[in-house]
Amino acid sequence: MRCGTIALIGRPNAGKSTLLNRLVGQKLAIVSDKPQTTRTRITGVKQYDDAQAIFVDTPGIHKPTHRLNARMVETALDAMRDVDVVVLMVDASVRPGPGDDYLLALVKRLTVPVILVLSKVDLVAKVKLLPLLDRYRQAHDFVDFVPVSSLDGTNLEAFERVLVSHLPEGEAMFPADYLTSQTERFQVAELVREQVLRLTRDELPFSTTVVVDRFEEPSDDDITRLYCTIWVERESQKGIVVGRGGTMVRDIGTAARAELERELDRRIHLDLHVKVKADWRNNERLLDEIAAQNREES
Repeated sequence: MRCGTIALIGRPNAGKSTLLNRLVGQKLAIVSDKPQTTRTRITGVKQYDDAQAIFVDTPGIHKPTHRLNARMVETALDAMRDVDVVVLMVDASVRPGPGDDYLLALVKRLTVPVILVLSKVDLVAKVKLLPLLDRYRQAHDFVDFVPVSSLDGTNLEAFERVLVSHLPEGEAMFPADYLTSQTERFQVAELVREQVLRLTRDELPFSTTVVVDRFEEPSDDDITRLYCTIWVERESQKGIVVGRGGTMVRDIGTAARAELERELDRRIHLDLHVKVKADWRNNERLLDEIAAQNREES
């Protein structure tokens, strides 16, 4: 039996969350084409016949511009130091840049096995993958290289075989049916935020977050009632999220409720409000409040 923890690290939009969801077979991390979607570590467990893999999805490593971003990067860096295997994910469809060099410098300091995963290979001609693989082979002594596509499943089984082979021997850390440490409260906030990311524009994805004010379990009518607030930093942003005549927040709520009912497998009443919290991304007290709420059991 093998069992170990695996950190998925990379630049923003490298495909870490999509890979995690595909591997565990359930949506644990929200996905968006906006960078910096993942803001905290998200754990997902997969049980194999002879192994248990504990995946840790991390925020994309980038140059921080707010305290929120700094915390995100710190979360990713901490995860690298506290696992058995590190998977460095590189978006094969994007030209390498200084951020990739910074990540290479980080993994060179690690003593645990590091696997290189070239993601999104369904978007790249095979002839262009070889030079990219050569670049990383010369840059670091990775224990393995695997090109994958989480979208169409290319090489995912091969990646899992490679991954399990590098896990340490040991008994399972969690029961066979255990999936994630995330609370439903955290999942609710993230699924609502996913729709904010999908439907809004400009700088809004970076300056919004969602908090769950109340989480009421079903009573006689078998409906879970959720009361959430979307935080923005300025009055002008509130107007955009609310929309003319409340159309935008209504659209966000409709889409989020459908996703919540699908993921939580129950009937949902979702009540959404929008509130201005000036410069919340730099407010340590508010950031602590968000982090504490995400750790609470619903």
